[in-house]
Amino acid sequence: MPQILARLVTVAVIGVAALECGPAAAADPTGTWLTEDGRARVRTELCGSDRGHLCGYVVWRNPKDDKAQGPLDKANPDPRRQARPLLGHQMILGLKPDSDGRYAGRIYNGDNGKSYDVSIWSEKPSELSVRGCLLTVLCGTQTWTRVTGVEPGQLQAATDAPGGPRSDPEWAAAGTKAKGSDEKAAPPR
Repeated sequence: MPQILARLVTVAVIGVAALECGPAAAADPTGTWLTEDGRARVRTELCGSDRGHLCGYVVWRNPKDDKAQGPLDKANPDPRRQARPLLGHQMILGLKPDSDGRYAGRIYNGDNGKSYDVSIWSEKPSELSVRGCLLTVLCGTQTWTRVTGVEPGQLQAATDAPGGPRSDPEWAAAGTKAKGSDEKAAPPR
């Protein structure tokens, strides 16, 4: 009988401790990340007038990338944007935070000139999960890895400063359909 009582007390203590801990806090999604395929580094940072959104910029492109469409945004459906460099452009367009510790909105793919619904979150300080969706049913998740070193040709200056990436003025209403996007909005889960 004393053993049963001791086990019950132990289980109760563990249960109370687990309740007090609560859910694990989300890791910081800002930083510089190497994409899963190693083709680019993307710098994410808080943005918007209230610094409550998440934006991301291509700050490095792998010079050995044989899949790259070249240095310009030639696949963009907007002819005015086809001459802009892909290096330094804003690809994560002012994502809004949600109650799950994720950021949701739109991401631009310079390979095909399309924008997609995306959800971004970080559960580990060294990893960023990026889930993109085409419509509601076709979704895929990549894991990007935090990097701290600097590669030759990597943009290091602050956003919109000389030698830094450029913010896209058209994302102004964060989380809305970006100009040039053509995919239907869907929940990015």
